[in-house]
Parts: sequence; structure tokens; C-alpha cells
Amino acid sequence: MQRIGFVVFPGFQVMSLAAASVFEFANITLEKTAYRISHVSEQGGMIASSLGMAMQTEPFARKRFDTLLVCGGTGVPETTPGLVEFVRRSARHTRRVAAICTGAFILGEAGLLDGRRATTHWMLARELQQRLPKVKVEDDRIFIIDGDIWTSAGMSAGIDLALAMVEKDHGADVAHRVAQQLVVYHRRAGGQSQFSALLELEPKSDRIQSALSYARSHLQSELSVEELAAVANLSPRQFSRSFRAETGQSPAKAIEHLRVEAARLMMEQSRHPVEVVARETGFADRERMRRAFVRAFGQPPQAIRRLASAVA
Repeated sequence: MQRIGFVVFPGFQVMSLAAASVFEFANITLEKTAYRISHVSEQGGMIASSLGMAMQTEPFARKRFDTLLVCGGTGVPETTPGLVEFVRRSARHTRRVAAICTGAFILGEAGLLDGRRATTHWMLARELQQRLPKVKVEDDRIFIIDGDIWTSAGMSAGIDLALAMVEKDHGADVAHRVAQQLVVYHRRAGGQSQFSALLELEPKSDRIQSALSYARSHLQSELSVEELAAVANLSPRQFSRSFRAETGQSPAKAIEHLRVEAARLMMEQSRHPVEVVARETGFADRERMRRAFVRAFGQPPQAIRRLASAVA
């Protein structure tokens, strides 16, 4: 049995604890207590979250864990010497230490990220890098494993991180069944981007939203302006004008972003040849897809795949 400790502090974000459900359902799947969960804080007792909800915790004392997960907050967490020292001390005898979202700031203050690669929520990645110049902060990763230190992006990425832990402990089949029970996508690759092309576009009208949803479901099609305009029930000229006004991009550029996002996901999570990925995501050939990847990410598809394999 492995002891899992979730470190909370006043103002922690409750969604950090969603990762605990992964270990709970791993126990259910395995039909045994493979993981025992504890919630700990510096003084113990009731600890209020950023939402105002409070939870009962145990004091740090001299507790030892197989895995220590430091929760995040809605911003940079306020630390205490006791909290930082507990995390630092725990790392000496804990198999793996992890941070969910902005919990990375606590790991960094404890000196655990020096000389390592790490990630956090993209909105605070720059601040993390400024505070911790010895750390290589990567703001476009779902989670990163660097030796025995694990860090994840925004709160929901903690679920992906926990699923990856279960996969390493008990195999891919168990992690897959846990993901199915939680009704989540089976573990996003660690190297997957935090960003979403559809989220970045944020169209305001239902017509443009419908056209984008159609495009994402039909990436193998040509997706001409005429085709998308018909979905939106607009003339091609009206559609192009409305699309740019709502998204700040031309339809062609937006479609390329959707294709690149889908292709990157396939490169990270499958072993399909580049030619197959290019065909499935609507690029005419691998060279066109390569040029799109270089424009979007500064590196070709094969480099994205190697990086995903290295951090997953």
C-alpha cells in the first residue's frame, strides 16, 4: 500500500483535490487499498479553501509518504517557513513529490526545482520563471516529470498527472479503466499543449461557433470559406467579415490552427506515421504540415513527438 499525502494551506483551491479521486478509483478498480490518502497541513485541523469551504486535515508532524502532492491556489500561494521546510524535508525520503498548478511555487521555494524542468498554469509561468531563474519553466505542458519531481499545469491537469502516476504504478490498463470511471479523456500526454485553438478564438455568435465546431469535426475536408459560410447560413463575404471581426483571424488561419492542434495531439498520443497524421488532419502532405508546425511551435512534428515521449 502506498501512502499519498495532499498538502493544503489556507486559500488552497479545492479542484486540486480532484486528483485524489484518481487514487480512490484506482483502489476500486484494483479491488484493494493500493493507495491511502491523507490531507495534511502545517497545524492540522480545519483549513479553509479559496472558495470558503473548509476540510479537516492532519498536522505535518513527522509523517512520511510514498507520494507527496502539493495543492495549488488561485494565485501564487502564501507560504510559511513550516510549510516550505516540510516539503523540503519530505523530499529526502519520499519516492516522488508533485505540485498541482501553482503548488510549483512552493516546490520552488523549497529548492526542489533548481536545475529541473517544471510547469505551472500558463498565466503564472512567467512569474515562476522570474522568481526561480535556476528552473527551466515550460508554460505549454500539461505536466512534466523530471526525475522524482512532478509538476502540472492548471487544476484539471492534476487529474492527468495522477493518472500518469497510476499508470506507472499499476500499468496502462488500470489507468485507462480509472479514466473511464471518472468519465475523463484517458490521460492527456504530459507534453500536450495547455492551449486550445477553439478557446483562443472565442467567437461571440452562434453562427461562427457552429462553423468552428463543424470545422473541427471535418478537418479532413477542404473546409473552404464557401463550405463554412453555408454552415453559418451566411454569404461567403458576410462570413469572412464576421469571422475576422469576432476572432481577429481569417478563416484560413483559424482552420490551420485547428489542424495543427489536432495534428499535434495525434503526434503526441499515437505512433501513426507523419503521412497518416497529415492526411487525417487535412494537410495536403507532410511538408505542408511540417511548415505549419514550424510556424506554430518553432519545431517540426517529429520534434514534438520526441518531446512528448521524453516527458510522458
